[in-house]
Amino acid sequence: DLHSFPTRRSSDLHIALLMDELTAWLALARAPGLHSGTLAPLLRHFANAAAIVSASPATLRAAGVDAKLITWLHSLRAETIAGDLRWLERDAHHFVAWGSENYPQLLAQLRDAPVGLYVRGNPALLALPQLAIVGSRNPTPAGSDNARSFAAHLTRCGLIITSGLAIGIDTASHQGALHAQGATIAVCGTGLDISYPRANAALANTIAERGALVSEFPLGTAAIKGNFPRRNRIISGLSLGTLVVEAALQSGSLITARLAAEQGREVFAIPGSIWRSEERRVGKECR
Repeated sequence: DLHSFPTRRSSDLHIALLMDELTAWLALARAPGLHSGTLAPLLRHFANAAAIVSASPATLRAAGVDAKLITWLHSLRAETIAGDLRWLERDAHHFVAWGSENYPQLLAQLRDAPVGLYVRGNPALLALPQLAIVGSRNPTPAGSDNARSFAAHLTRCGLIITSGLAIGIDTASHQGALHAQGATIAVCGTGLDISYPRANAALANTIAERGALVSEFPLGTAAIKGNFPRRNRIISGLSLGTLVVEAALQSGSLITARLAAEQGREVFAIPGSIWRSEERRVGKECR
């Protein structure tokens, strides 16, 4: 059962020998390059996650599975997943698998939706209407005030505020939602066992208590630059629309805005003072 898995003395045992459906999903969530678009055909062929992970290399090859994925699955060891299972035993720690009834419907529409979401907090919030607020990591005082005020007002209107826990506009947006006695979702670019940025550790704990921390990245995943654009597609993918506040050109926030538009979601902007050419250009970029 779930509780006995971490205590098995089987450090050299292949994970398929200790398989159940949760363990299989945790294994697939760690598989490099796997997402809903590549997973869906496998689930149609094998019926469930456990059957995929337990299949022999020959069976996987016959089903057209990529050779790199076959090699990865059959090099995976039980102890790799043991830490994930121990993490899930703690209060308010969850894993939401793609295709399950708890997986957020808007995110599921993405062609490359995550295989699963690690959640610390309340996973039911993922299904509620959300608006993303993102922007500069070095905002003006007016920009921070705008983000807090809009987040608070939109929270009172019944929306969940979703952002990325970064310093700057993200922080102000989360704070505004919490100040309005609402919930907020922080989508992280690391594993949820890693506090990043460290300056927002206390805020992250508050969000976990009153909202949810979410990540597609397995436990132990450090803050790697390339992971944050992937994180951004989840911020926009969870949300009905994205509000961009004081984003610089070529910034991650404009990547989020572009992704939102590509996903068919609304994009809004508060570029700042209309007298500054940089801000007018950002407004034009969002349009």
